[in-house]
Amino acid sequence: MAIDQANGSEEAPLVVSFGEMLIDFVPDVAGVSLAESGGFIKAPGGAPANVAVAITKLGGRSAFVGKFGDDEFGYMLVDILKKNGVNTEGCLLDPHARTALAFVTLKSNGEREFMFYRNPSADMLLTEQELNLALIRRAKIFHYGSISLISEPCRSAHLAAMRAAKEAGILLSYDPNVRLPLWPSQEAARDGIMSIWKEADFIKVSDDEVAFLTQGDPASEDVIMKLWFDGLKLLVVTDGEKGCRYFTKNFKGKVPGFSVTTVDTTGAGDAFVGSLLVSIAKDNSLFHNEEKLKEALRFSNACGAICTTKKGAIPALPDTSMAQELITKGK
Repeated sequence: MAIDQANGSEEAPLVVSFGEMLIDFVPDVAGVSLAESGGFIKAPGGAPANVAVAITKLGGRSAFVGKFGDDEFGYMLVDILKKNGVNTEGCLLDPHARTALAFVTLKSNGEREFMFYRNPSADMLLTEQELNLALIRRAKIFHYGSISLISEPCRSAHLAAMRAAKEAGILLSYDPNVRLPLWPSQEAARDGIMSIWKEADFIKVSDDEVAFLTQGDPASEDVIMKLWFDGLKLLVVTDGEKGCRYFTKNFKGKVPGFSVTTVDTTGAGDAFVGSLLVSIAKDNSLFHNEEKLKEALRFSNACGAICTTKKGAIPALPDTSMAQELITKGK
């Protein structure tokens, strides 16, 4: 095993996260529309990047693969990844396109609405030729979303990266992260998200995403099982503050959430996924061991909950001791 220079310990297994990183402009006052907002706080965003940082904050090892504008915002984002200990060998700067921006409205209950500026942004212009396949092949887990499937050339790059990972025997992790305003239509979103569904080893979806993808009631197990396929190792449905439900070939169940004061739900799903990937990378026997899986999911629920207690995604991502403290309190 390689030695990690930073702390002299054996290196944790690598998780490579692929996709978009952007700037979220969040109103400084919750519960107002974008037009009414007097000022905005600049926050790094983009689900795959949030997952990469969630992993390093919990003592795991991650790399991010994606493209940024060769602009102030692009430099800022790559710098945030580096400061958080994320490997940036797979990051590229595009001199001809801007870094993506999103204006996020925070409703008074902490839920969000999005308005995106990507026409086209640098992340959409990553090509297959630009992929750092050597980096991807070093991973234990390759993680991705669905936003990178929306347009070419990024879609082809995404598919090529998945292919390379699968051929190298790497676990594929998928969190579709539905963002309807970015797709041409609801049908296009559903088709695009489902087009790579059966490639994944692990899938995490929210209850809202289950409703969108199946057009059924996410409370119903029969509806969730429409998303199951042979070969899937783990399907997790997150139910917000209620916790999550898990499904494997041999067992299924639910793990209750933690009650916290929610300020902003941004990044909660990414904190959940990042922490679960740290657990899976360390010990993938939890696909077959229900007790181990439940323990990992309890930890992930705690990470997701803590992330909602602070504004923004990356600044709100917890470390291990914070999550353990909440679990202890919860008992």
